Amino acid sequence: MAAQHRVVNILLVEDNPGDALLVRKAFELAHTPVQIYTVENGEDALQYLRKEPPYDSQPKPDLIILDLNMPKVDGREVLATIKRDEHLMTIPVIIMSSSEDQNDIVESYKLHVNCFVAKPSQVRDFLSVIKAIEYFWTGIVSLPEEE
Repeated sequence: MAAQHRVVNILLVEDNPGDALLVRKAFELAHTPVQIYTVENGEDALQYLRKEPPYDSQPKPDLIILDLNMPKVDGREVLATIKRDEHLMTIPVIIMSSSEDQNDIVESYKLHVNCFVAKPSQVRDFLSVIKAIEYFWTGIVSLPEEE
């Protein structure tokens, strides 16, 4: 396995405080040391990724978990911006959305998302999905190191 030998920095872009809390709680049980940075909308996500204040001292994320439908700037636009930027395009992006609409899934893959995960409605299932994300993205996959 290609387990990470460092803290994995995750940018969580989620406008639902309950879902953000569940993600954080699930990662607290992780076998890999992770640091989660949370922003509540796409506009803040882009500011974070561009290292604009107040995010200028935050680390570049190793992984992004991105909600699709958010205020200000939606996940599609954030994803498109990430995948067009040569300094950001290598960051794996997981869309985690309550949408199971086939058009949202296809559009996300056309924008080069690394994977699309539908948010489960049951807490137990939600925690299982986060555990699977943690296992795969921090325990199996080799993530690119910051340049």
